[in-house]
Amino acid sequence: MTLESDRAEIIELFGRYADIADTKNFDELPRLVHTDPFTADFQSVADVPPTEIPLHAYAQLLRGSFDPFVATHHAITGHVIDLDGDSARAHAHVRAEHWVPDSVADGGPNRWLVVGFYDNEVVRTAKGWQFSRVKLTAAYQENAHLLARAA
Repeated sequence: MTLESDRAEIIELFGRYADIADTKNFDELPRLVHTDPFTADFQSVADVPPTEIPLHAYAQLLRGSFDPFVATHHAITGHVIDLDGDSARAHAHVRAEHWVPDSVADGGPNRWLVVGFYDNEVVRTAKGWQFSRVKLTAAYQENAHLLARAA
């Protein structure tokens, strides 16, 4: 446990977090990435207040949210990690693209784009570093209406 290894593990945690949606691994990865329960704050894209949610409910929510998309791609970069013992704050930039089937696009755009930032709280657990709070702040979106259509 060094500053460098802790930082590397937290950056890898962001990669696993992106893989939840991009590989549609809604069973195994959430248990590795998040504490149970954890706080989800997607208010900037979903207009839902921050909510503490148990992992089993989160996995069901993820499946329902991401299954309708043909593909997704989350690029998370520019990590800034502030470590404080067994907790940390982790800031990162995100570009997330979500493609809907042509039938949903109905001749229009087929991609919902979200560009913004994650400001997450991280804790060291017996399983390693995990997110105890995930906060997405969308700075820009294109075709946000596709989220409702995909659902």
